[in-house]
Amino acid sequence: QVQLVESGGGLVQAGDSLRLSCTASGRAFSSYVMGWFRQAPGKEREFVAAIDRSGGSTVYADSVKGRFTISRDNAKDTAYLQMNSLKPEDTANYYCAASVSYYLPLPITTGRYNYWGQGTQVTVSS
Repeated sequence: QVQLVESGGGLVQAGDSLRLSCTASGRAFSSYVMGWFRQAPGKEREFVAAIDRSGGSTVYADSVKGRFTISRDNAKDTAYLQMNSLKPEDTANYYCAASVSYYLPLPITTGRYNYWGQGTQVTVSS
């Protein structure tokens, strides 16, 4: 199995940028599809972005498309979420997750992810 630790969250103003990191330990990082999800208070956890094992294929939620970029560095066992043009509605706890799924399309539901980090808080003020 794999252990995931997120970092990089914080308090920013609308229009600012943040980069989240998700560092993995344990089983080979490159064997997992990686995803980012977020959960705001009182709301369900929602999909943000996912990336395949090689980093060559990505998928995004419509709400972040064009503003967020998911990437990974398999040599560093780390996945990233670059968030630009942040909006107050992006405020949430952000989680990274790892999936052993080999099926396409890339998984976008929580149930298809096997391992989760503890989350990092992102707060965007208006």
